[in-house]
Amino acid sequence: MSDPYYALSPLDGRYSEIAEELSPYFSEYALVKYRYQTELKWFDYFVQCFDKKFSQLDDEQEEKLLKFVFNLQYYSFTEKDFKAIKAIEKKTNHDVKAVEIYVAELLKSKGYGQFVSDVHIGCTSEDINNVSYGRMIYDALTEVWLPAAEDLIHQIAQIAEEHAETPMLAHTHGQPATPTTVGKEMAVFVYRMRKVYEEVKNAPIYMKFNGATGNYSALSVAYPNVIWPDEMKALVEEGWLFDFATFNPATTQIESHDYICHIADAVRHFNNILLDFDLDMWEYISREYFKQIAVKGEVGSSTMPHKVNPIRFENSEANIDMSNAIFMALSNKLARSRMQRDLSDSSSMRNIGVAFGYSLQAIKQTTSGLKKVQVNKKKLSEELENKWEVLAEPIQTMLRKYGIPDAYDQLKELTRGKEITQKDIQDFVKSLDVLSEEDRNTLLNLTPSTYTGFAAQITRQVVCNPE
Repeated sequence: MSDPYYALSPLDGRYSEIAEELSPYFSEYALVKYRYQTELKWFDYFVQCFDKKFSQLDDEQEEKLLKFVFNLQYYSFTEKDFKAIKAIEKKTNHDVKAVEIYVAELLKSKGYGQFVSDVHIGCTSEDINNVSYGRMIYDALTEVWLPAAEDLIHQIAQIAEEHAETPMLAHTHGQPATPTTVGKEMAVFVYRMRKVYEEVKNAPIYMKFNGATGNYSALSVAYPNVIWPDEMKALVEEGWLFDFATFNPATTQIESHDYICHIADAVRHFNNILLDFDLDMWEYISREYFKQIAVKGEVGSSTMPHKVNPIRFENSEANIDMSNAIFMALSNKLARSRMQRDLSDSSSMRNIGVAFGYSLQAIKQTTSGLKKVQVNKKKLSEELENKWEVLAEPIQTMLRKYGIPDAYDQLKELTRGKEITQKDIQDFVKSLDVLSEEDRNTLLNLTPSTYTGFAAQITRQVVCNPE
């Protein structure tokens, strides 16, 4: 059943490329590997800082031990190690304990049995787990999700820059409205996505290393002269564990997961902005503002040969719904834990990769869709030329400048619910004796295509000078 076409989840089947990208971070194999590395990091730290037996070694012996532990952390973990740990887990029925036992066996096998008691000393399983999940999330964001999101934003920004001055009829409530430019509407999404991208990128990842109920109780008894909260803050934040984490000083047995909820909510926010973009693109394609590039060999319909469907934006929409549902469930669940600990978060946490997987699939589908569309300037121009009624707004605004109290009503009477031509607009402007010659000429020279305000400048400011 290893064939992806027999997979239960589309992430492991139809979208198996997404699984391949994320499995190094969110698979069971990855979780065990991160736990293994965390156990070794803690052992490395503790042996050097607190085990008197280590200080009794000569320089060569110290170097050999530390080199051995270093190589275990960064170079040695293989499928053989993974299977060995899972075999131990079948006996212990405890996943983290299995890792501890395996690390101890490795030390014994190399003649370091005198240090086995330092493996997992003072730890609860959640000390290992919270650090492992923090690293999983950080690595997956840094190496996969954020680069994909950045690529998407770049694609939209390119369209925005290229079409900063390409006029387009806007629609509010689905009805013709004040014209804009293609670039400006793309720039809106660039600005929105960048803000949330930075929020996800800069979200702190919290870690704790404080024992069974978060009070350093066991270590404080065994080593009463150590200020363990200070030690563990240094462990988390000063490079012994990792160089990106923030210390959580007050927890129960578990790290509170609030940061995971924050990241889940932020990614879900990004997803929703992307969904908004997908829906707009679907509408623009439907109105022929964008043309889809037909790919030779592809089929749009089993019965209608002419069809080129916006399937990538539709696929993105569907996968966003799946990602958001899981992220919402995680955000709702992970903020709660009965008293000092219950195990329900453990099963929930294993779905983090699934939520990221559906989000990544959506991002990649939209990015792919954008590479297969082009702006239909002819259609945009034709539509604008038939919507002279949109100039009712600037005309009535100009009249307000002259203190005409019923300016709005005059233009409403002229245009509302009617088909208005260029002649209708210009005849009305010519009849306005109150206007100066300069203002009259301004209105007479105005067209739906030129009535775009600062759209081009806004676009370039957003795209070329991001905050």
